[in-house]
Amino acid sequence: MTRRLLLWLGLVLALGIPNLLIAQKEMLLARGQPVLLELALVDPRSLMQGDYMRLRYALASRVSGSGRMVIQLDARGVAQFVRPYEGGPLAPGELLLRYRAAEGEPRLAAESYFFQEGQAEHFAAARYGELRVTPEGDSVLVGLRDADLEKL
Repeated sequence: MTRRLLLWLGLVLALGIPNLLIAQKEMLLARGQPVLLELALVDPRSLMQGDYMRLRYALASRVSGSGRMVIQLDARGVAQFVRPYEGGPLAPGELLLRYRAAEGEPRLAAESYFFQEGQAEHFAAARYGELRVTPEGDSVLVGLRDADLEKL
């Protein structure tokens, strides 16, 4: 009886946790605030993984370590750095964006954007990453935009 219960519990955990994580990302996509982040230098190819773009965000140079930063969107929806977040209420129009330290550098959002082989030239025009951001500052990358903010 105990063995059967453990088997069912393991199955529920093995299937339940990934589905919970998927549901959280889907909610973030549906309810998150659209935010555009300016991209820094990018690398459009990986020999081992095929065509993809390694993303770095210009705002990453404004912070270090891990934490959250306060941003404000300009008239075009592009995030502008305001200050590191140290707690307390935000002013009207301010948002939080979480960042994490990885390999000695702050990472703001997804670091890679994969696309179909042979499309590197098309995606080389990327100048902004389009994210959805929760009020807590969690984010997910949903696409790339060119210099005119058109979707790629």
